[in-house]
Amino acid sequence: MSISLSHLTKHYAKTHAVQDVTAEIAHGSLTAILGPSGSGKSTLLKLISGLEKPDEGTVTIDGEDMTHVDPRHRDIGFCFQHYAPFRHMNLAQNVAFGLKVRKRPKKEIDVRVSELLALVKLEGKAKSFPAQLSGGERQRMALARALAIEPRVLLLDEPFGALDAVVRAELRHWLKELHGQLHVTTVLVTDQQEAMEVADQLIVMRAGRVVQSGNPLALYESPATDFVHEFLGPSTIFEGEVTRPHDLELVSVHQGQVKGRITSIVSLGFEAQVTVELSDGTSTWVQLSRNEFSAMGLRVAHLVGVRRREDVDA
Repeated sequence: MSISLSHLTKHYAKTHAVQDVTAEIAHGSLTAILGPSGSGKSTLLKLISGLEKPDEGTVTIDGEDMTHVDPRHRDIGFCFQHYAPFRHMNLAQNVAFGLKVRKRPKKEIDVRVSELLALVKLEGKAKSFPAQLSGGERQRMALARALAIEPRVLLLDEPFGALDAVVRAELRHWLKELHGQLHVTTVLVTDQQEAMEVADQLIVMRAGRVVQSGNPLALYESPATDFVHEFLGPSTIFEGEVTRPHDLELVSVHQGQVKGRITSIVSLGFEAQVTVELSDGTSTWVQLSRNEFSAMGLRVAHLVGVRRREDVDA
């Protein structure tokens, strides 16, 4: 189902949480909403779900105006970061809850729950209680429960935010695979890394407004503003412009556009981050591969030249 947001505005007292937001979310897409804290991401998700009502504007789902439709009648699955399962119910009972509320036949519920547990790879945990599950398993249970009612739209509000880095990486991969199987229109509030890895469309917000939207790679390579440039990935300043540090290289002093002295080196194993104080008094940093760094034999206090990689063939 496609989602169309038109001039959405939401105020809380004197706070402008969302201001005049217009955006299109394509049918079957996995769209990530991202931005700094307080930019309006979660509020926008709640406006789509109906958990909040806009002061102005409309929410249209598959051509139908849903702005004032009760959340229960929007056919939307919602999964929060801090999912609160029913502790007295086992995994299968938690997943079945929404179907029981809708008074579906028991046989239908049993079949649906079985299908979902297989889908989220928890079929062997059906009788386990939430306290017996890992954090990643509880989040997959939450997604299964959201999917149980066969929603037209799936909304995920930082679902993996409370998990450690390794589990988050595993669940990102799993979520992308799951979306590829189901093709449910999904809107995900998340951070930059997850957005770039799993989403096929980004909506970047700042101070309640949409700054830029579109394909992740297009936004990364052609950001509309310095804010988007800096927000979507590592950045530095070189010759007065915001630049990706991996688009710079270190060369001998006489080959560089600008001369400088290395002030610090951070080795991360797979790469090195080299900070250089330039002759014009500014500072920049350059991202090198492990092989590049090793071949150059760089040390703090070395004099180097800095240039853009694109200028090598110029």
